[in-house]
Amino acid sequence: MSSRAQIYPLLFFAFTMATWEGCVRALHVPEYLLPTPSSSIARIDTDLFGHLLTTFEEAAIGFAIANTLSFAAAVLFVHCPVVEQCLFPLAVGMKTTPLAALAPLLVIWMGTGLWSKVTAAVLICFFPTLVSAVKGLKTIEPEARDLFDCYRATTFETFWHLRLPSSLPYVLSGLKISTSLAVVGAIVGEFVGASRGLGYVVLVSSYHMETPTMFAAVFCAAAIGLSMFWIVGAAERRIVFWQRIDS
Repeated sequence: MSSRAQIYPLLFFAFTMATWEGCVRALHVPEYLLPTPSSSIARIDTDLFGHLLTTFEEAAIGFAIANTLSFAAAVLFVHCPVVEQCLFPLAVGMKTTPLAALAPLLVIWMGTGLWSKVTAAVLICFFPTLVSAVKGLKTIEPEARDLFDCYRATTFETFWHLRLPSSLPYVLSGLKISTSLAVVGAIVGEFVGASRGLGYVVLVSSYHMETPTMFAAVFCAAAIGLSMFWIVGAAERRIVFWQRIDS
């Protein structure tokens, strides 16, 4: 990403924060209703940073597990169409089931510790990468496939040298979508049962009408999602080096 492309989002963010700050102060909006950005950022202390690390751990582990499993499932689907026909509707059903409805069950089954939150992140992250990977692994040029067939390439050689490189742009796009979903899954899990994490902070703050603390936790959650998105974007620019990546 060019320096000019980087400066535009920063300028827009600064303008938005300044406008928000000015409007709240000028209109004398009560803090419990809508705090200023400065008062919310002032609530970000070491304790909140600890909650941020908890949510980041849950989201990162869930992200890694979900996308490893989804890519493995995509490879299986591509090479075994019968398995795809049997299991893909199940994956669609999991995607369409609201995570908020499953989160209480995860707490009952796994407790209020780390793994119920990780599982929530896995469930919400799994589908986007699965769909993207299946699409990428199936989208190969017929001429390239004919060339591999002419040289009697094995299934593994075709996968490693043709299908996998062709699928990388699709897979990485799915990973970028999953970055924000992982944070959502972890926080939804924290809403249902947790003693740590940004979701727990938001829930407790809402009970006590501590709106600046709620906004501070939301800012921290957004920072986690943006950081994970930028990491995957940087990896995309290095891995898919034969394509021009503008984002």
